[in-house]
Amino acid sequence: MKYFLRKYWRYIVILGLGILSFIGVYIYNYNNDNKSITTNSNNKVLVSKTEESKENEKKSTVFVDVKGAVNTPGVYEIEEGKRIIDAINLAGGLSDNANTVNINLSKKVNDEMYIIVYTKNEIYNYNKKNDTLNDITCASNECVCPDASNDACIKKSTSKNNTEAKLSGKVSINLASKEELMTLSGVGESKANAIISYRQENGNFKALEDIKNVSGIGDALYEKIKDNISL
Repeated sequence: MKYFLRKYWRYIVILGLGILSFIGVYIYNYNNDNKSITTNSNNKVLVSKTEESKENEKKSTVFVDVKGAVNTPGVYEIEEGKRIIDAINLAGGLSDNANTVNINLSKKVNDEMYIIVYTKNEIYNYNKKNDTLNDITCASNECVCPDASNDACIKKSTSKNNTEAKLSGKVSINLASKEELMTLSGVGESKANAIISYRQENGNFKALEDIKNVSGIGDALYEKIKDNISL
């Protein structure tokens, strides 16, 4: 045995060092793996708790009452910060005869909001009954809000523009009533009604020449009335 040890001691030492090195590397890798697993495990728990917190976080909602020219009128719960168009979509969207010219579709909703979407006939009949707009507030110079409690209507006074039109001595194609439009040469009742219908469906005229887009009004008639009309 002693002879064996004396003869092969160098190999025994090398083998022993190799074993110790292997053990050291194994322990090092084992500890690192455990740390990695622990870190990953903690991260997973943290992410899981964060996601759970977000899921459990209740978003604030409000209730709005949508009436009129929508497919499914009713009271709807909607996230706070949404827009009137979102509430209308909840109510099944606009019906075929809806007219939103006087509705601010981008307005943010709030609790207990009362939203009325009018039909084209309702706006036309209201204008027909009321020859002048007076202090009616609406999205354009022609649109109306028969219900003062309608929270969806745009609040825009038209009285200033109406006064300016009267002072100029010209007929405002955006503001004039049917009777005022009929004072224009070549404009009878049917053409006056056509101008009003165009305003209701498309909003205000942006330029005087836009009146030629109205059925029955061509270049010849426009040349005849252009010096007597204003926006």
